[in-house]
Amino acid sequence: MAQRWERLLFMHWPLPECTLRPLVPAGLTLQTFGGQAWLGVTPFTVSVLRPRAAWIPGLAPFPEVNVRTYVTVDEKPGVFFFSLDAGSVLAVAGARALYSLPYFRARFSVSRDRSGVAYHARRTHRGAPPADLSASYRPAGPAAPSIPGTLAHWLTERYCLYAVTRRGRLRRAEIHHPPWPLQPAEVDIRVNTMTSGLGFHLPAPAPLVHFSERLDVQVWLPERVGASPGLRPLPAEGERPPAEREP
Repeated sequence: MAQRWERLLFMHWPLPECTLRPLVPAGLTLQTFGGQAWLGVTPFTVSVLRPRAAWIPGLAPFPEVNVRTYVTVDEKPGVFFFSLDAGSVLAVAGARALYSLPYFRARFSVSRDRSGVAYHARRTHRGAPPADLSASYRPAGPAAPSIPGTLAHWLTERYCLYAVTRRGRLRRAEIHHPPWPLQPAEVDIRVNTMTSGLGFHLPAPAPLVHFSERLDVQVWLPERVGASPGLRPLPAEGERPPAEREP
């Protein structure tokens, strides 16, 4: 499918590898940079979402925020999502069914003026752990592609995602797009509980931030890459996540 992402903010925190390792599939290798694992929280707006050969009304625009880390399988680096919250019921249902991604319904308020983007998200998905993000952000410099070998390039230039089906099968979906036009950014975070359902809160120091005004992407259907022992499957609709179930 074709998508367009607009007014996207990458927020990244370095974390000890032991914090994230238990939360990703045994079939994936958690990657590190500078001796640290990295967790990203990424708010943006999906302004275009359509199958490549058709147009379906009502799919976009909508806001989205995801929580992610960085992994590899067979030396192919990619993104692993802990959660994706979206303001479209159709997008949530479609992504859960087609891509086995942990999408959740959420309520958003997003506006933009000369001072930047004001972004508020609150998860409303039945049975899911609560999560909120309230932040204001803006670009603070010119856009440029990241340089290979740098942390910014390592964090952003990834061209596939990994997910797991309800039967525990690991899948990879290819993502094609031009290099990210990244800008330095400023952010004021008022509320961020996007990782509370993972069992930890992000540290207080300001994250590493990058802004991108727009990116056009193509996302391909997922393909199986092997078994993924040890991963908790995606909860069914209305089902409490495994960490919240009664013993």
